[in-house]
Amino acid sequence: MDAPVPDAPTPGAPAAPTTSTPPAATATAAARAQGSPAQGSPAQAAHRARAHSFNAAAAQYAANRPSYPPALFDALEELTGRPLEGARVVDVGAGTGLATARLHERGADVIAVEPGAGMAAEFRRTLPGVPVVRGNGNALPLAGLLTYAQSWHWTDPALAVPEALRVLRPGGALALWWNTEALDVPWIAESARRVDRHFAGLNLSAEKRNFDARFADPTGTLDFVHREIRWSRRVPLDIHLANLGSHSVFLTDAEERAAAFFAEERRHLLAVFPDGLVEETYDVHLLLGTTPTA
Repeated sequence: MDAPVPDAPTPGAPAAPTTSTPPAATATAAARAQGSPAQGSPAQAAHRARAHSFNAAAAQYAANRPSYPPALFDALEELTGRPLEGARVVDVGAGTGLATARLHERGADVIAVEPGAGMAAEFRRTLPGVPVVRGNGNALPLAGLLTYAQSWHWTDPALAVPEALRVLRPGGALALWWNTEALDVPWIAESARRVDRHFAGLNLSAEKRNFDARFADPTGTLDFVHREIRWSRRVPLDIHLANLGSHSVFLTDAEERAAAFFAEERRHLLAVFPDGLVEETYDVHLLLGTTPTA
């Protein structure tokens, strides 16, 4: 991704910086801190490619990725003790605006922060009335609630946690959440195993389940509450496969290799869903940490 270019400043908030570390670089720093391969290694090059891959597939992402259930936003209000209506929310790594749209519908005063040009362009197309600035979690406007939907794992917590503490108002909250496949559903578990075999060199199962407080904040500065919310959606098989294909591992896979996988996956899923409608079941993992009130 290129260096962030700010939109017009939002009233009452500082403009996004004209230069900022891209999410791939912050993820690289986090990986180094956790003992992962050094910057410049093949593994880190692959990670950077995955971080950049969404911009070329923003429309596919917006059209096929699942959104979030109302119960998630009910939980945010319950755990923070405050309504979303009228709340000042900064949605970081907003992507195409799937979470931002739900927050906006609940009456929140939302500012979206997104580093990627392609994702930000798709955001503006689908949510023209919501402000979005180019930037990342290292330089944020003041907020009462910071949200990271499917995006915290692209940050460096050593930078993002102190920045969150700087910009959150007393009693404010940092909310992180992820949609994850419900692996206790047999067909989903079988599909996940096929994906794991396809990417045998990657530990995808660990990536999808690393949602504890230590992962969120290795410094232990914030106390996180964990909430898990199950929900489902019923979609045509083509939507399900396009959703799967919008994940970074497939966006960076060799085209012919990915096509062969999806042809085989279609065959497997038609045996389970002969009418071509797939019942996707998700567990949303929500981590919420609040700042002191004084």
